[in-house]
Amino acid sequence: MSGLSVRIVSGILFCLLLTTLSASPLAAATKGKPTKSSATGADYAHALAAADRFLQAWQGGDIESGTVMLTGNAKNNTNRDELDRLFASSAPVAYEIDRGKFLRRGRCEFPVVLLGTSPKKPQRRFSTIVVLNTGNNDWAIDKLP
Repeated sequence: MSGLSVRIVSGILFCLLLTTLSASPLAAATKGKPTKSSATGADYAHALAAADRFLQAWQGGDIESGTVMLTGNAKNNTNRDELDRLFASSAPVAYEIDRGKFLRRGRCEFPVVLLGTSPKKPQRRFSTIVVLNTGNNDWAIDKLP
């Protein structure tokens, strides 16, 4: 696939994600009066956006942008070789983020599927990514997929 095709597919997947979120109960819950659950909805949206930005960096092979998004804990628990392997793994094609769940306040886990290509066939790798609120609505990756 050419770079343009990958960007088009990524754009289509992102639009589908936005359409799904706007039709979800989460979107309905955040309309109207602000409530305690709408703050949780906003936190979820920020966490999802951070996970998406990190995976976009992975898809584009942008290791510098991906590294900037890591928490100190993630940097300490991941050596440079592991990070290089993640970003260089089998020509990234696309990714899928499933519905996340809060492990505790300010910490959200998302199941992900990383799609890549190998010389013989497409590869799927199932994993999770954990996003942590570091304060002031800044969210960072605390566990790599």
